[in-house]
Amino acid sequence: MAEADPIVSIASAESRYFNRELSWLTFNQRVLEEASNIAHPLLERLRFLSISGNNLDEFFMVRVAGLKDQQLEGVDLRSVDGLTPAEQLEAIAERVNDLMAEQQRVWHELRDQLRKTGIGVLDLEAVDARTEKWLQAHFQEQVFPVITPQALDPAHPFPFIPNKGLSLFFDLVRQSDNEVVQELVILPATLPRFVRVPGKAARYIAIETLVRRYSHLLFPGFTVRDSGLFRILRDSDIEIEEEAEDLVRYYRSAIKQRRRGRIIRLEMEIRVAEPVEAMLQTLMQGHDAITVDIDGFMGIGDLAGIVEEDRPDLKFPAFVPRLPERIREYGGDCFAAIKAKDIVIHHPYESFDVVIAFLKQAAADPDVVAIKQTLYRAGKQSAIVRALIDAAEAGKSVTAVVELKARFDEEQNLLWASQLERAGVQVVYGFVDWKTHAKISMVVRREGGAFRTYCHFGTGNYHPITARIYTDLSFFTADPRAGRDAAQIFNYITGYVEPQHMELLTMSPLSLRKRLVDLIDAEIEHARAGRPAAIWAKMNSLVDPAIIEKLYAASNAGVEIDLIVRGICCLRPGVPGMSDHIRVISIVGRFLEHSRIWAFGNGEVLPNNRAKVFISSADWMPRNFDRRVEYMLPIETPTVHDQVLDQVLLANLLDNEQSWSLGPDGRYTRLTAKDKPFNLHKYFMTNPSLSGRGAALKTSDAVPKLSLRERP
Repeated sequence: MAEADPIVSIASAESRYFNRELSWLTFNQRVLEEASNIAHPLLERLRFLSISGNNLDEFFMVRVAGLKDQQLEGVDLRSVDGLTPAEQLEAIAERVNDLMAEQQRVWHELRDQLRKTGIGVLDLEAVDARTEKWLQAHFQEQVFPVITPQALDPAHPFPFIPNKGLSLFFDLVRQSDNEVVQELVILPATLPRFVRVPGKAARYIAIETLVRRYSHLLFPGFTVRDSGLFRILRDSDIEIEEEAEDLVRYYRSAIKQRRRGRIIRLEMEIRVAEPVEAMLQTLMQGHDAITVDIDGFMGIGDLAGIVEEDRPDLKFPAFVPRLPERIREYGGDCFAAIKAKDIVIHHPYESFDVVIAFLKQAAADPDVVAIKQTLYRAGKQSAIVRALIDAAEAGKSVTAVVELKARFDEEQNLLWASQLERAGVQVVYGFVDWKTHAKISMVVRREGGAFRTYCHFGTGNYHPITARIYTDLSFFTADPRAGRDAAQIFNYITGYVEPQHMELLTMSPLSLRKRLVDLIDAEIEHARAGRPAAIWAKMNSLVDPAIIEKLYAASNAGVEIDLIVRGICCLRPGVPGMSDHIRVISIVGRFLEHSRIWAFGNGEVLPNNRAKVFISSADWMPRNFDRRVEYMLPIETPTVHDQVLDQVLLANLLDNEQSWSLGPDGRYTRLTAKDKPFNLHKYFMTNPSLSGRGAALKTSDAVPKLSLRERP
């Protein structure tokens, strides 16, 4: 928030809000904690460790890069809690150092435990002759031809090192004349970080260890005096210039520039001498970079390579998503099932294949005349894109809104856009300043003498891979009101035709913030009138200061507020006189909680059938309200309403095995199960949904009933 923001003064900002960046680091700490959770199988714990490493890399490449830019340009724009960029960077550095030290401690612990299960990571200690022979042959045949040593002297320009690139510095002495020579070896990303040694036992060796081990083959006639590993992270954000006339051309150029972005972070092995470190900084023009000495494994995210080891005994039990019964009852005819009644699919417990089948059926159905689809992140092997191409080639009118500004997916989205256009799809890139983040698909079908519109609204991306590990909702409907609203949203994106009257949907950046404020105000009025007043809301991040202040006002009016915020939360719960009635939990477990669901009591105690329930593509952040195209959709169909409120939201609140409670001081405390353990993810893996059950719902004990726990 800028200093002039009237919502709250800087003097009181720190007491009312948590810092966004520090809150994110606290979230990543919770992810890291799962790597020490003995309830998880060993390789899954290693997966959590690698995720914490990848998360931290992205945090530096985007968030820290932005703060560093502001600091270097002398910008004193304060955060919502009143800190300048320089103050935030100082606080971040302290937290990150502790986080990285904990990552190394956890890695040493896991490595020792993995060794006992037959999975080892080799160091430079002696190995048996057979292994030595294989390693040397592998180096000479698979590594030596790929790497290129380069002398560091005036005759050789310093090479470009890519983002997240690992490099080895060698300090050598030529044996013929004792001259000191310094060499650099960039370890290409095309080489896997770990090499698996053949054999029943899983033995891995890191690529840098292999190169060091056989450096005498790389530098014959030299003696290695010392070597050091280092790694860089570059500024990877892309900023849209207002004068950009062609978004496609601009992004193709910007992606190339990002690869050469300014160095934000320089990681050096702790063994590297200070003069060498200073020399490398100079050669890489990284004087403004944040330099960190690493005592341990560098590039924690790369440990994911070991997680792929085929050891099902060390991973979560395999889980096969269910196909909704109603789809099967209609012989796989998605349109017939949706026409009969609205349906919600709960991913990953219910298969994302239903979404793909919906579009495949639309592509093949001769009665379908048009398809409109948003694509934010579709993945590298997208059946969704294939279905759209098939539909266009079949002569249907197909429109795809491809979001070029989806961070780190820009290049893939450009490739998809090119393929779609070649197939005859009308490709639209949306707005220059706003991202199209809404997940909407609409199919127009000729039925009898009229057209019927079928819609899909998702809380997550059209991404078959992430749909296996992200918890999201897919809502299908043939409600004409939803179809008319969806058509208006697409017209707004493609032709800037602002909707005049929305019957069901609310969208940002036009009116979503106001609608949300009105809903909170309604609960405040219920509380003031002496009626029950409650808000349950699930999201990924809560940052927006205006909404936070409105929630504080609701708490002071007596509204009971339960928030499930997986990641960033800038709201301070449980502060006397400010947020007494607000509780915040974060759930971190086998699946990534990703759905956005909001419920308002509407004058009765939650859960209740009169509650107003919504799903959305938006988090409660300024960007979602002001700079993105998002949707919010009311859930009115009784069975869907029951599932979203009485199953999904309630189960989130009941979880006490994967949940963390946020305190007014910013600390998260893991909940304890006590005598009634409840695991949200295990529940949905073993219990079918209420929506889409078809005839199965006639069985009285088909779905166990959940009840709200007594408050501690």
